[in-house]
Amino acid sequence: MSRAEIVESADAAVAGIEDGSTVLVGGFGLAGMPFDLIDALIRQGAKDLTIVSNNAGNGDVGLAALLAADRVRKVLCSFPRQADSWVFDDLYRAGKIELEVVPQGNLAERMRAAGAGIGAFYCPTAVGTPLAEGKEVREIDGRTYLLEYPIKGDYALIGAHVADTLGNLVYRKTARNFGPVMATAATTTIVQVEQVVDAGKLDPEAVVTPSIYVDRIVQVTARHYTVQGAR
Repeated sequence: MSRAEIVESADAAVAGIEDGSTVLVGGFGLAGMPFDLIDALIRQGAKDLTIVSNNAGNGDVGLAALLAADRVRKVLCSFPRQADSWVFDDLYRAGKIELEVVPQGNLAERMRAAGAGIGAFYCPTAVGTPLAEGKEVREIDGRTYLLEYPIKGDYALIGAHVADTLGNLVYRKTARNFGPVMATAATTTIVQVEQVVDAGKLDPEAVVTPSIYVDRIVQVTARHYTVQGAR
């Protein structure tokens, strides 16, 4: 049975992440964002990263702080621009960061495909839009589809609610979001949790991410962030 490594600090959890890595970062806005792991990654110093996330950061915390530290070369996301995404907005307008926009359902499915070993799939989303440029087109049963390829990561940084000592994960409500598919799509999955319990303490029916997908776990104190209004 697979057993995740439980480490003593967020800094130990992100040790070894290399320059140029593709990092999948969980979270839907601030919900489920692995703040401690991101802060540790900033301290760790890895640069030239490709970040895959739902959006391009909020305010000056979490993913936005990583962008502000000039550690990110490219972002793949669904919502790059919103009222509190001023860090990304400034970088993009200055030509200092690359962007690939991926429709939200496609983002989740492309990562799920990576975890499931699916080579590619056809999807109708984005047909007839600029996002279809350069993609293979096929008509199936009278409907037009685009060929989409998996998104896999070298690392995934995700936040969960509780883990057991094997590495099985339980999430809290909407903080679950992209964590489960990211865990399957990364070579190394690193998780911050609020609590670690003994194996056998979790209800098997409540486990969302099995331990086989989890490599490192760190227990952190829950922190709550707020973002001020747009500048």
